Amino acid sequence: MNEMNISARTALVTGANRGLGLATANELAARGIHVVLTARDTRAAEEAAGTVGAGTVGIALDVTDASSIEHAYQLAGPVDILVSNAGVLLDGGSDPLTVSPRLVADTFRTNLYGSWLVAQRFIPRMLTRRWGRVVFVSSGTGSFSNGLFTSAPSYSLSKTALNGLTTMLAKHTSGTGVLVNAVNPGMTRTRMMPHAPQDPAVAAGEIADVACLPDDGPTGQFLRGGEQLGW
Repeated sequence: MNEMNISARTALVTGANRGLGLATANELAARGIHVVLTARDTRAAEEAAGTVGAGTVGIALDVTDASSIEHAYQLAGPVDILVSNAGVLLDGGSDPLTVSPRLVADTFRTNLYGSWLVAQRFIPRMLTRRWGRVVFVSSGTGSFSNGLFTSAPSYSLSKTALNGLTTMLAKHTSGTGVLVNAVNPGMTRTRMMPHAPQDPAVAAGEIADVACLPDDGPTGQFLRGGEQLGW
């Protein structure tokens, strides 16, 4: 895909008022893509959008709330690229036998259920337009090939489930012009992981690469640095 084509696209990024989401919004905007930056709070979304640059729009979107998703859908207009970044890590330092069921439910509500709800609302319009890119921001902690992380069990399993959703949606949309992939950003320095070694801009570049895949690019894959990883 050439730059002229990609610059006509609109990307919506969830959980984008800070950290990796904001870095991804900046990277997509730098590539000439119109960005709809979302966060649970309208003011936070608008303030973050103001730091990205002219043309970036900030709107409220709580991925766990169907009415919020619908409102964002109406405000955003046609979306070509969906970056599903909103996520939580609530159970760090726990273990599978003692982790709070409430934390498990809250984690899955955002990391899996929220991503699924947003996909259900935004992908159908991509199918109608016969073009779309969906990027789920996942984690190596959810990969069987890497080894699930027992010290954050609900976070780890929520990302395993998100990977499963990726493959399911990719199969469902095969041949439609919509590509669905998951990205493992690696250990990236954000509020969730303040001491991680990688700058968010590096991971954001990799996410943006997947968001801008050519029409013959991969779908249903777990990607990092342009390489396909094992699930």
